Amino acid sequence: MSRICELTGKGRQVGHNVSHANNKTKRVFLPNLQNVTLLSEKLGRSFKFRVSTAGLRSVEHNGGLDNWLLKTNDDKLSANALKVKRELKKASKEAA
Repeated sequence: MSRICELTGKGRQVGHNVSHANNKTKRVFLPNLQNVTLLSEKLGRSFKFRVSTAGLRSVEHNGGLDNWLLKTNDDKLSANALKVKRELKKASKEAA
């Protein structure tokens, strides 16, 4: 399973460990991923995602999962999140 946030697309970053003698060795910085269950208010269901903690804060800041998915570009979202986004759009068309 890759270390990528399903909602924000945040992945690993590469950098250096720097010693006191200024020797540099490669290292990776991994995102803080958590398995969470987010509730969709429009669909009345919950969905499981693997989300970074920064992404989780962003979802809460934007007013929940539904608003976040509708505002976010498709290229950042995972296949699972895209499926939920399509369901949201379909449900909003049927309600209108």
